[in-house]
Amino acid sequence: MDKAQTLEIGLVLYPGAQQAAVLGLTDLFCVASRMASSRLQNAAPPLRVTHWHQRVADTPPVCIFNSAPSVPSLLSALILPPTLNEPLEQDKASALSKWLHQRHADGVILGSVCAGAFPLAATGIMAGRRMTTHWTYADLLQLRHTNIHVDADQLLIDDGDVITAGGLMAWTDLGLKLVDRLLGPTVMVEMSRMLVVDPPGREQRYYSAFSPRLTHGDSAILKVQHWLQATQAKSVVLPSLAARAGLEERTFMRRFRKATGMTTTEYCQQLRIGQARELLQFESTTIEQIAWQVGYKDTGAFRKIFTRIVGLSPSAYRQRFSAKSQGT
Repeated sequence: MDKAQTLEIGLVLYPGAQQAAVLGLTDLFCVASRMASSRLQNAAPPLRVTHWHQRVADTPPVCIFNSAPSVPSLLSALILPPTLNEPLEQDKASALSKWLHQRHADGVILGSVCAGAFPLAATGIMAGRRMTTHWTYADLLQLRHTNIHVDADQLLIDDGDVITAGGLMAWTDLGLKLVDRLLGPTVMVEMSRMLVVDPPGREQRYYSAFSPRLTHGDSAILKVQHWLQATQAKSVVLPSLAARAGLEERTFMRRFRKATGMTTTEYCQQLRIGQARELLQFESTTIEQIAWQVGYKDTGAFRKIFTRIVGLSPSAYRQRFSAKSQGT
């Protein structure tokens, strides 16, 4: 590998960007570069890391850090880290998004972590495409950008020229994915072992909790939601739900879906599976007993619905997240 083949990964320090993620990614890529360099036995680093700081909201970022300033490189990827503040408002992201759009047109891979998805979405390049963000921001991102398919079940979505990661700490997944892409799977696996983290492939729905919409303004539907929460969705007969709302059945179904974004069946499944997840984490009762406890007489149906919603079987979920196993 000669000097011209050194690849550059830029980290974008927009207002409020989380410094811990920026520094963590910097360390990850620098160590990965050293690992690859020792294998290639070349003096020039395979990767260099740069930081691009947007000092003022209406100006493009400028480079303020370069891990290998004397080495020629090709800008290959730009990453928008998470923020501990509220997601960046669209009017404050215009200059940044325009700059990102131009870099993307030059062939640069764009990546985002958590709320970093918002300035990325503002570029317009995600129209008609899938992306992820932290599950608590999914509705807001979808509201701001209705032409994007927000899939918050996924912790990482690799769409070729764009890679988006969901959780606040998912910068490790995005970083390892780029190491895999630019330096190969062998270096990526070595990095995973050193960091003691799973290689990319997890799903955000393993970790997210069901957060029902409660601010929709439909008091009749909200009354039913509160009742379902209090009774743990044990009784889901449509006539009784409609009667509790004081509505005709067809009207109730239409308004329930409009208010919650789900059918009553989907909503009650989410509530029941949420309870089952808690029981699997903290109780030692059998899966059959848990299925019965949350309202499923058919254990096979419970397992199927649990796996579809969570992405893991009940036994795999318990093995991975049980409080008792975490303490051993």
